[in-house]
Amino acid sequence: MTGGGAPGAAGILKCLQQNKSFHVIAADANPGAVGRYLNKNFETIPLATDPSFMDVMLSLCRKRDIHIILPLVTKELIPLSKHTKEFELAGAKLSVSSTASLEIANNKSRLYEFMQWSGMTVPAFSVVENIEQFKAAVEELGYPEKQVCFKPSVSNGSRGFRIISKQTNELDLLFNHKPASTYLSLQDAIRILSSGVFPELLVSEYLPGEEYSVDCVANHGEPFLVVPRVRKKMINGISVEGEFIKDDSIISYCNQIIHELQLHGNIGIQVKKSAAGQFLILEINPRVQGTISAALGAGVNLPELAVKQELGLPISPNEMQVKWGTKFSRYWDEVFY
Repeated sequence: MTGGGAPGAAGILKCLQQNKSFHVIAADANPGAVGRYLNKNFETIPLATDPSFMDVMLSLCRKRDIHIILPLVTKELIPLSKHTKEFELAGAKLSVSSTASLEIANNKSRLYEFMQWSGMTVPAFSVVENIEQFKAAVEELGYPEKQVCFKPSVSNGSRGFRIISKQTNELDLLFNHKPASTYLSLQDAIRILSSGVFPELLVSEYLPGEEYSVDCVANHGEPFLVVPRVRKKMINGISVEGEFIKDDSIISYCNQIIHELQLHGNIGIQVKKSAAGQFLILEINPRVQGTISAALGAGVNLPELAVKQELGLPISPNEMQVKWGTKFSRYWDEVFY
């Protein structure tokens, strides 16, 4: 498991360690990552952008007799997917989607365009490349009567996401909201975006309703298990309170996304309810999501299922029975060394 220092690493290690027949090795570019202290075996690896990344990973597979790689780091996905055959020769399988699928899923603008082209419903949106296009898109989407949001086509987590709202009270934001508030005035957005190189942005309608994070296991475009959970409370984009709810419309929508994009392994899909009452796509995390460990409380171990699927190990019907209605809260814990 790579990303041993990721926010969700502790929970995902907990999931993998449930199966005593699994020999788990955690890895991270940071030698002091928390995964080193939560797992018996740990390896330091280069960043995915390092030229030596692939050689080190292949060498580790041979040296440690690794059968499967479960990546937690978004930037590792495409580089790994391009070397599937080399890893197979080294005796290891990759729990990742194809390069073609990842290039769409990891780019929010390409994702919305692909889904629209495939006949799936998406939020109203525009892809913009300069400040004039940005201003026009915000107006076309109904601002100032309607709130509008934007985010870079390629980004991790909530980086670069902002909501533009005319109703925003700046004094209220200053004194009653934490500095991580996502609200921004149009004037400030234009000023900031004009101050440097303009990135490609996805500008879309704001979806005001409930937000769900959907943890999935997929088998080359075939949905194996789809588990929606409502995000009741978030801190810096990470769910800390939620409930597992069987919403057939969300499950059907995610099934279609998985099939059309031919996704594989552990997949995270974020959806939110529109003003018209329809759940629509926010983004896809084509990897293990950080809060996937919460599903343990609902009776399913999704990382374990993905590993078993990849290795052809038997999966019993009981392992796929979700205890719908399960609620969860997450909290910080310490590791001492």
